[in-house]
Amino acid sequence: MAKRPVPAGTPEASLPAHVWGLVKDAVPPMHKAGRPFVAVALTAGLFGWRFGWLRRSSLVAAGALALFFREPKRVPPVLAGAVVAPADGEVALVDEAVPPAELGLGDQPLPRVSIFLSVLDVHVQRAPVAGRVAEVAHKEGEFLPADVPDASVRNERNAVRIETPAGVAVGVVQIAGLVARRIVCEVETGHELSLAQTYGLIRFGSRVDTYLPAGTTLRPIVGQRTIGGETILAVLG
Repeated sequence: MAKRPVPAGTPEASLPAHVWGLVKDAVPPMHKAGRPFVAVALTAGLFGWRFGWLRRSSLVAAGALALFFREPKRVPPVLAGAVVAPADGEVALVDEAVPPAELGLGDQPLPRVSIFLSVLDVHVQRAPVAGRVAEVAHKEGEFLPADVPDASVRNERNAVRIETPAGVAVGVVQIAGLVARRIVCEVETGHELSLAQTYGLIRFGSRVDTYLPAGTTLRPIVGQRTIGGETILAVLG
């Protein structure tokens, strides 16, 4: 079995430690929001261990939940001014739209990239730019514009405005669907975010919109798959 190169002067790990290191690198860590769900599934399996069907179902459920809440490491680009995708998924819209009022980005259409996340995608959200969190606003109800056919089933969104050190404002909006019904946002106004830093997640199916300054050239195309924290959506001047 080939071994990873070891920097000079570093003690070589034992075989078990080496294998464990490979496993940790290959299996993404789980976001802390998923721990209660996995714990419930494992507890159900523990108490129902005598019943094969319950034991198997619980273990499968625990594994599926751990997979859903995975938080893989990402390496953001070093390109100056890069705006990265805030989520894994498929680009559903590349257009201009009026941003949610709570973002405080004005009432004129701005360049927007919408990413749809299926239940199989990584569901953590990452900061599209580095900067200070200037606004965090949560809203519930039927509120999406007419460009979303199933707007009547949408029920929750969380908007975050990030201002870069250069004073450029970028908005990112988590939108939960009928099944999701729960958005987790871990930042507050005044927090500093690094590029691609995890700041929240949406449970079980969702969409994430990114609003950029007027005149920004958007790089993605509809149908493209994005990698959160790595795929470049645009480059700010």
